[in-house]
Amino acid sequence: MTQSERQRAEHTERRLEETILELLDRRAPDATICPSDAARAVYEGDDDGWRALMEPARRAARNLVEAGEAEITQGGEPVDPAEARGPIRIRRVR
Repeated sequence: MTQSERQRAEHTERRLEETILELLDRRAPDATICPSDAARAVYEGDDDGWRALMEPARRAARNLVEAGEAEITQGGEPVDPAEARGPIRIRRVR
């Protein structure tokens, strides 16, 4: 990965982090969102290209967990992001 590609990826991840927090701010304090909500909000096209942002959205969620701003849940319970497999939800830390 070139430095330019790395910078673009970091910029996208930061946008996804901001978008995740904005989406959570618009919901009830205990509500969750799917990483796809953030991917769709950040994607600028009209097709399903947002799917390419799913892994970056999951990374952005993990960054927010590390920063103490969010939790990743499965089945309504917080999970360790490193151990989460399959669909996840994101919510503000309680």
